[in-house]
Amino acid sequence: MQSQPDLIASIGRFAALLRSGEVVGMPTETVYGLAADATNPDAVLKIYETKGRPRFNPLIVHCADLAMAERFALFDDLARRLAERFWPGPLTLVLPLKDDAGLSDLVTAGLDTVALRVPAHPIAQALIRAADRPIAAPSANPSGRLSPTTAQQVIDGFGGAVPVLDGGPCEAGVESTILAIADGAATQLRAGALPRDVIEAAIGTPVAVARADAAIAAPGMLLSHYAPRAHLRLDAAVPEPGEAYLAFGNEPQSATSGLRNLSATRDLREAARNLFSMLHQLDAEASGIAVAPIPETGLGEAINDRLRRAAAPRS
Repeated sequence: MQSQPDLIASIGRFAALLRSGEVVGMPTETVYGLAADATNPDAVLKIYETKGRPRFNPLIVHCADLAMAERFALFDDLARRLAERFWPGPLTLVLPLKDDAGLSDLVTAGLDTVALRVPAHPIAQALIRAADRPIAAPSANPSGRLSPTTAQQVIDGFGGAVPVLDGGPCEAGVESTILAIADGAATQLRAGALPRDVIEAAIGTPVAVARADAAIAAPGMLLSHYAPRAHLRLDAAVPEPGEAYLAFGNEPQSATSGLRNLSATRDLREAARNLFSMLHQLDAEASGIAVAPIPETGLGEAINDRLRRAAAPRS
């Protein structure tokens, strides 16, 4: 790890890159983000070009705090309650865009809503404040591929073409939960690191879940996404010959082509933290990966969402 003076200098250097319109790799508590100034259309365009991301897929805008976020969107009582309860943290709110928001239209993909989040990672917080800009930042990987949870994975993914501010391994390991707030009600657009049952307990009302074929209103809604190069086979009790195996709990004796265990103790938080990292590792070892069944409860909803999208047919 860098010393404190070196880290402060690095944050200042990366903030200057953001202000000058460049893209950089930024750590967050969920996954690493490919960051750019959300008010600069040329900078935001570089995100799409660098990732090879379709431009109908909107981006999340990362803010330093609720006060900054309120400059860009309209918050009703429910949105403000959620922000005050879960920010900083792995919750993204999709809210009506203010007319005078000043964000690039590329960020919202032309929609009249914007996705906002306040990350909890201290380096991300420091970088946003040092840049003094709202930061657009999808996951820092080529579009559709596995999300990165370490700085080295970002470097490898883009062949060293993107400078990366190293904040260590990501704590959560899966992306933020995304809620659309409209008419005083919440709809989950993407399961994520903040479990839906925790949100429901906090607000005292159920959270609806968007249909799988719903129009794209936020990141992470493409049916094929988060994909390794290897073929993924889900809900597999044992691997077939030639397959690597991603276990959860018990490990089958027949796993010979590569084995990782998301959590030997069946801890879903540990499994979420390990998911993308272990898929990266197995993707380098085998052309097929069998994945153990994962319960749908709590963080299992987000883990299974990522796995189903990773295993979906690719266009």
